[in-house]
Amino acid sequence: MNPQTNRYPKLHNAMWPGLVGKGSPGAEPCLDLDTMLDLTAAAEVGGVKFDGVDIFLYEPHIAIDISDDDLKRIADRISARGFVVGSVVAPIWPPTGGGSAMGSDEERVRFVSQVRKACRIGSRLREWGVRPYGVVRIDSACSVADWAKDPATNTKRIAETFREACNVAEDFGERLAAEGEICWGGMHSWRQAINLLEAVGRPETLGFQADMAHTLLFLLGYNAPEDALLPQDYDWQDKAVFDEAMRKLTDQLRPWTIDFHVAQNDATVKGSGTHDKTGHHCLPTDPNGKLDIPRHAGFWLRDANGNLTRAFKHVCWDGCMFPNEVMMQPKTWNDILSVMIAVRDAHGWTEEPVPSPTPEPTTAEISAPRPASRPPAKRTPVKRKAKTAVRPKAVKLARPKKAAKTAKTARVKSAARKPAAKTAKPAKKAKGAAKTAAKPAGKSGTKKHRVKGRR
Repeated sequence: MNPQTNRYPKLHNAMWPGLVGKGSPGAEPCLDLDTMLDLTAAAEVGGVKFDGVDIFLYEPHIAIDISDDDLKRIADRISARGFVVGSVVAPIWPPTGGGSAMGSDEERVRFVSQVRKACRIGSRLREWGVRPYGVVRIDSACSVADWAKDPATNTKRIAETFREACNVAEDFGERLAAEGEICWGGMHSWRQAINLLEAVGRPETLGFQADMAHTLLFLLGYNAPEDALLPQDYDWQDKAVFDEAMRKLTDQLRPWTIDFHVAQNDATVKGSGTHDKTGHHCLPTDPNGKLDIPRHAGFWLRDANGNLTRAFKHVCWDGCMFPNEVMMQPKTWNDILSVMIAVRDAHGWTEEPVPSPTPEPTTAEISAPRPASRPPAKRTPVKRKAKTAVRPKAVKLARPKKAAKTAKTARVKSAARKPAAKTAKPAKKAKGAAKTAAKPAGKSGTKKHRVKGRR
């Protein structure tokens, strides 16, 4: 197939691999935004180039409190390279000015405040015509170990915070996507992620962000062995068993998925600098990679009957924690672009998709947010869509008994990201927050004992 036949989904590259796991003592230096933009712009395969970039709203790339004038200058630099902006990552973690979504009222106020600021930036980029699509990305900003101390109560508190964040997003006409990853409490397994999304009950505003590398670890039950979909003694040569597990996983999460990362994983975890272990992102050509990327992307981009979902207008490559030496090589980005094109060739379309329903934007007042746990005060009415069913009913999956038994006595290790050091000191952490060295990756946490699952 001609690589230029399909126009959608648009192909984006993430800018945060220049920040994640970098900039802290003993780690590699950060790669600035212009360097990441130039590397992305230089990639070309058969006349096809990247269409845009997804960005992280944290220094040294983009400050969350950036002025409109400075933001406009960055938008112009992005546009000058022929790119648009897609999804933006809100810095909702304690060391980046946010707070745990299940923490104290003060922490949760900070969480919602960062979402508000990210929505402001996203809406400005849309007003200027630089951002035609995309979501604001969030997560629970808490460790699995802390969440596991009282799962029911903590999931309820996270849901309350997320609902308040939804109110903010609707004011700006934005949608939120919560990332599923083994290091985020309440979103560390496919089952817990669904429980949380259903508890929030705002599918028109809050959806799921699926990353192919992170969701592979959901199959293994890395931090939740009771939710593993592959057997303990799984043979990686048995493709039929793997595909069946992928089918079960995606049938559950696909109805929620509104943002998608193309990635490769070798079924291991990795940490870098002050970044604790999480899903290991590999090069698309890595011989140890477990995914047939174009084929397995189809499990997410097509429904159970093989029909295209067209649930989002772009897909993004995530090369989190790639070494700088690897990222500075043009071949790296050409290989990545090549596999992205293959995904679009296999699962793309030509016409513009019908936009997903989103709340109508209104002029939002930027002010100190109220605690997420309190009933929202009266504000300018926002015209919202009628509440829809939480999600299509998926097939109930049985929990592996043996794995569940071991989970009772196992200790949990939280693989959470920590932001790298920046020139200004990060916001003061709330009591009980994990000790971290600030790093631009925006993910925080403390190394704790992990549930013993498969690696």
